[in-house]
Amino acid sequence: MTRMLTLPVKRDDEDALTQAIIRLACEYGRYGYRRITALLQGEGWEVNHKRVERIWRREGLKVPMKQPKKGRLWLNDGSCIRLRPSWKNHVWAYDFVHDRTKDGRAFRMLTVIDEYSKECLAITTKRKLKSGDVLETLENLFIDHGMPDHIRSDNGAEFTAIVVREWLEKMEVKPTYIEPGSPWENGYNESFNGKLRDELLDRELFDTLS
Repeated sequence: MTRMLTLPVKRDDEDALTQAIIRLACEYGRYGYRRITALLQGEGWEVNHKRVERIWRREGLKVPMKQPKKGRLWLNDGSCIRLRPSWKNHVWAYDFVHDRTKDGRAFRMLTVIDEYSKECLAITTKRKLKSGDVLETLENLFIDHGMPDHIRSDNGAEFTAIVVREWLEKMEVKPTYIEPGSPWENGYNESFNGKLRDELLDRELFDTLS
């Protein structure tokens, strides 16, 4: 008796879905299949990550390599320095990102993150950003979102300026400064800024700040 081979049934939308996956993979070169799945669902596709992964691997698309985990900074008593966010507006973090426009002129971006929700609350962009710009950004955010309990940053002059420290104290917001040379202590902001650079700044050429 001859056994009949059952071939997989090709879905009617297979070709269209494949083209959509390839299009998004080319547009978002740093995304893996899970984030591409989320984008497809946002476009209206009723598809899960397993099907996207199957097509992803069949088409030879490469999943970006994961970065190795970095060690945390521990105190002598075995406790970790890091303050962990436990609710929205518990811990914010802010830092600067640097880039240049097409004419070679530098600009800076101040990014502010809510560590618990992972939401980017603000990206303030100017040729030069000083402590006054930091205060203006925070003031607007406090009005729109309320005040955090803590705000994390490195020891840059714009964040440690007396005017900034006194204003935060007046607002009853506790500044939390990371150890010099330990960017992983500001990991949520570092992660966002890394994606901002990978997925936007390194891929787009800006003629002007506008």
